[in-house]
Amino acid sequence: SFPGNLHLVMVLRPTGFFQRTFTDIGFRFSQEDFLLKLPVVMLSSVSDLLTYIDEQQLTPEFGGTLEYCHSEWVIFRTAIESFALTVKEIAQMLQSFGMELAETELPDDMYSIERILALRTEKYYQLKEDITAVTKEGNLLLSSFEEPDSGECSQDQQHERPGDWETVNRLLGQLREMETAFDGFWEKHQLKMEQYLQLWKFEQSFQEVKNAIEFLMGQQAELPDTGDSVPQVKQRLKDLDHFDGMAQDLIGKAQVVILHGHQLAANHHYALNLICQQCNELRHHSDVLSDEIKRKQMRLQKTLDLHTRLQQALQCCDEGAYLLANQQMDKCQSKEGAQKALQDIERFLESSSTYLNYDPQTLHYDFESVLTSELKCQIQSVQVKLENVRSMFENRQSCFKKLLDKHVRPVQLVAPRPENPPRSKSPLFSPKHGISEKEAYFILPQRVPVLISGAGLILPLQCPSCSSSQLLFFLYFSHVINELIETERVYVEELFTVLTGYRAEMDNPAMLILLPPVLRNRKDVLFGNMPEIYDFHNKIFLHSLENCLGAPERVGCCFLDRREDFQMYEKYCQNKPRSESLWRQCSESTFFQVSCPPKLDSYLLKPVQRLTKYQLLLKELLKYSTSCDGVQELQEALVAMLDLLKSVNDSMHQISITGYDGDLSELGKVLMQGSFSVWTGHRKGPTKMKDLARFKPMQRHLFLYEKALVFCKKREEHGDGYDKTSSYSFKHFLKMNAVGITENVKGDHRKFEIWYSGREEVYVVQAQTVDLKMAWLNEIRKILFKQQE
Repeated sequence: SFPGNLHLVMVLRPTGFFQRTFTDIGFRFSQEDFLLKLPVVMLSSVSDLLTYIDEQQLTPEFGGTLEYCHSEWVIFRTAIESFALTVKEIAQMLQSFGMELAETELPDDMYSIERILALRTEKYYQLKEDITAVTKEGNLLLSSFEEPDSGECSQDQQHERPGDWETVNRLLGQLREMETAFDGFWEKHQLKMEQYLQLWKFEQSFQEVKNAIEFLMGQQAELPDTGDSVPQVKQRLKDLDHFDGMAQDLIGKAQVVILHGHQLAANHHYALNLICQQCNELRHHSDVLSDEIKRKQMRLQKTLDLHTRLQQALQCCDEGAYLLANQQMDKCQSKEGAQKALQDIERFLESSSTYLNYDPQTLHYDFESVLTSELKCQIQSVQVKLENVRSMFENRQSCFKKLLDKHVRPVQLVAPRPENPPRSKSPLFSPKHGISEKEAYFILPQRVPVLISGAGLILPLQCPSCSSSQLLFFLYFSHVINELIETERVYVEELFTVLTGYRAEMDNPAMLILLPPVLRNRKDVLFGNMPEIYDFHNKIFLHSLENCLGAPERVGCCFLDRREDFQMYEKYCQNKPRSESLWRQCSESTFFQVSCPPKLDSYLLKPVQRLTKYQLLLKELLKYSTSCDGVQELQEALVAMLDLLKSVNDSMHQISITGYDGDLSELGKVLMQGSFSVWTGHRKGPTKMKDLARFKPMQRHLFLYEKALVFCKKREEHGDGYDKTSSYSFKHFLKMNAVGITENVKGDHRKFEIWYSGREEVYVVQAQTVDLKMAWLNEIRKILFKQQE
């Protein structure tokens, strides 16, 4: 019941007999409790009390001189406790208000945002008034201690109040600190809210202008940039001028929005990157619209010039035909009449030479950028008409000249003689060795005869129709095929050695005692699916290659027909990290030193090395098969093996993904994977204040599956030496059936946009190179096209 710890109890016994007796009896019953907890001193009189306590510390009823007013003490104590409670309530109100500000979802319309900001501002000023009132109350309470009123209890107050003054002063200090912190928090929050409202208005303006530009872009795209006649081209130029006027208005509005964005950026807006990106995007759209209209205007104007020239040429033809038709031939039989008619023709030809002498090649060169098949047909039609008119004029001139000149010089026509240059003959090569009828040979695609030796090697033979370069060419070709088949035989033998010399020994009961415990029942981990790979190559693929000795154009088909079987290598490579880890644990064991041949780790690498070797050999075959049969299949086989290598590499990264709650195989095949810088765009849905500052680029490792795009964070490699491994911490994924892409982002050619659910989420992705960006875009486009189909 006491506010502090008790160290000593002094009991002042009553002076009356009955009271003293009653007290002594009651104290005996409770004496044990007192003695157990703290010391008790029994006093017989007030004078005994003065031996323990100074009289200045005792009130008059106890024989002291300290004047004390208990009712006033209660009043002050109650006021202090009430003030402390009020300060605590103020602190809770401020904390509750701060949590409300941080957690409340912001609406998606400007009126509601402004309404929330107004209500929060009103509540802020109300809290400020409450703080001011409490501060005033505390200062008043503090002043009552510093300047006490005169009265009979003034001396008591002076002894009691120093501790209370410190209490009230401390509470006032806490209140001032809370108010200062609250003012700072509100200032930042108000700035964020105002910036959020500014961003909302900016994005609304941005979207309106962008949609208007895209709409106008679509309208002008429907307007052709060519025409089949002068009136049609003029009408389209008129329509384009109308679009140009609308475009200039929109570009002006875009400039206003961009200026607004630059002002926000200059004021250190929290969404600086997004604002700059949208300003660049708007500027890009404006430039594209303006450039497209200018380009179309130039094409239409150039088309109009071409039509005008053709029209003038046709008009000239009509005028020439009219001139010739109106010449009265009966009046031209005389020398004077013929001379006058000839002069009329010459004057017309001189005045119309610009149009009559049009060169079609010059027209094609001058108007190459706007020529369509229709325009080419029109040029050809006009050219035919011009030639006819010119021919008519030449005939008429010839006729009149004959009338004027009775002595016409004969013209001797000389036909050119055809030239027959001698044909060059290829040198003949005599075979050094005769070929017996028992020796089998076949003809390669370039008709080079070859001999299959008893060892199964392809040997090219010389023949009269082959040049030395062709012979050398196919010598290399046969060498590569021989190498492919021979190395395949060696590979099969090596796999057989591993399975019989290592794997089979693990099942030998006599060797079981030497087998380390970590290796027991784990041969499938150490060797993976190597038995499956061996069966495929030994029973199927090697025989298919050997059958190509007589038909080398079938090499490509061998790979293509078995491309699905080669997928077993992906399973082997995915198991390789587990296999290497197990090998490092047991490589020094007695089992491997005594019972098995050495270098198992190098044998375990053979399938991976062989997979890489195939694509190198296919490249060599393609190099020497440029015009042979089966080149298309060889090319497809090379692509298939390269795709397999890429798929294996991607799957090796996939198995290091951690934190994904589900089965990654349900997302389909891994198509691409790589590291990128990623910016998260502003979402259109409900936004929390604590989300507004997330506009910095993140380093993310992306995995493109057939059904989803997975975002991961690459963790640092851990371990030493061979134990170093990388892992990818799953962050989130986007379903491909709700994904869209924007291929170009203003400011950096390596960037592109991935947006989700109608741009509810927008991610700006920056690749390391433009080629890498285009590779990803091509794969994403393939997925989207398949979904459309």
